[in-house]
Amino acid sequence: MNSYVSKIRLPPLPSIRDLVKLYKLRAIKQLSQNFLMDERLTDKIVKAAGTLTDHYVCEVGPGPGGISRSIIKKAPKKLILVEKDPRFLPSLMLLKESCLNYTSINIDIDDILKYNLQRALEGAPKMDWTHAPPPIHLIGNLPFSVSTILIIKWLEAISEKKAAWAYGRTSMTLTFQKEVAERMVAQPYDKVRSFVPKPDVDVGVVTLIPLKKALIDMPFSQVEKVVRTIFNTRQKYCMKGAQKLFPAEQTEYLTTRLFVLANVNPTTRSYQLTNEDFVRLCYAYKIICDEYPAVQSFDYRASKGIDIEPGCN
Repeated sequence: MNSYVSKIRLPPLPSIRDLVKLYKLRAIKQLSQNFLMDERLTDKIVKAAGTLTDHYVCEVGPGPGGISRSIIKKAPKKLILVEKDPRFLPSLMLLKESCLNYTSINIDIDDILKYNLQRALEGAPKMDWTHAPPPIHLIGNLPFSVSTILIIKWLEAISEKKAAWAYGRTSMTLTFQKEVAERMVAQPYDKVRSFVPKPDVDVGVVTLIPLKKALIDMPFSQVEKVVRTIFNTRQKYCMKGAQKLFPAEQTEYLTTRLFVLANVNPTTRSYQLTNEDFVRLCYAYKIICDEYPAVQSFDYRASKGIDIEPGCN
């Protein structure tokens, strides 16, 4: 640690017992809260994010500030704390006041699902998408109840180069349920890609950096629909899930056409599909949507019948 950083004097991190006593805090089950109080663990999470010195950092769900303290030790230029639960404001304000002369800290009591990241990061340097990532990082011990919703929202923002990704290929270092983290890095044919049995709640840390070029040049909504629908039957043949992309009256024909166009074996189980398989399936689905425009808006969970004649809207 350099001499500049060593001058930052943080208030000692209180124990869970101290937090409960001082601020009358408790983890709220409905918010899927979990407190990370071990400094060695929070340091490891922050280390996974790479260089933070003089960078812009947005932490999602800081809670009492465990990870925040580890971030501050890295001397970021600006730290944005987005916390939904106002009970943590006193603890976070204590942290902010201790760093007034060293790091700019903004505390926003807000819901990250509705938060305007692009506005919060105003002033941060922008980098060309094909160049190195900008000096911006998203870090968070995500509430398990919103982790999937949030990552899907952010993946869509990445595809559109909006929010934090209006500045370039902003990196994310996030905690997930261990089983979710394992699925993210699992290879095809690895059954860890699916939740059987229902997972225990252990934590894994994943760092995500957007690719310079997307694997699939299609609207995110179409890609997400194909992948989600097929993985709804992740332990069965992938054609079982794919059938739900199409109305009942043309399910057999269009499902067969999908796999012929994609050159993918329909008896492959969903968790065995490779990224390349999904690329071909998505492009095949796009061809079918171009031929049958009504298919694109079809939702098997809501539709009770739909006209899918070629060229009909």
